[in-house]
Amino acid sequence: MTEQPVIRIERGTPTAEEVAALVAVLSARPASGAVPPAEVSAWWRSGLPAVTAAGPGAWRRSGLPR
Repeated sequence: MTEQPVIRIERGTPTAEEVAALVAVLSARPASGAVPPAEVSAWWRSGLPAVTAAGPGAWRRSGLPR
């Protein structure tokens, strides 16, 4: 049996709806706390500099289509 975490309100007086929203958000998190890596889209990668762009003539190649 796992121990349930304790939520303690330090300041303010939240409404029952605010506490319920907080509990819902915290309950939706993965149990391990690890966040899966985000997928990087092709559109995002197309805006990154090319790895092979360094070296002599790189400024000229930077204007050419990939």
